[in-house]
Amino acid sequence: MPRYFFHTRIGADTLLDEEGIDLRDADHAWRVARATIAESLAEEPDTARLMSASLIVADADGETVFEFPFLEVVTAPPGDAETLH
Repeated sequence: MPRYFFHTRIGADTLLDEEGIDLRDADHAWRVARATIAESLAEEPDTARLMSASLIVADADGETVFEFPFLEVVTAPPGDAETLH
């Protein structure tokens, strides 16, 4: 299984995911990214600060697979919507 890393970019700062997680494929990583963002938004009292944040999903080689803006989770339809990457 490929390993994906979920780095968070907020403004000029990037919080690196040093561990990563093994997932089936990029579609599975997209669903995990969406759930991670939704959880972050639910736990963060200052969600306005996160509206410009992005989750950058990278593979084990450090290559960006996709970037998922937090704002997309707020505007995306609920549930298991179609993959948007």
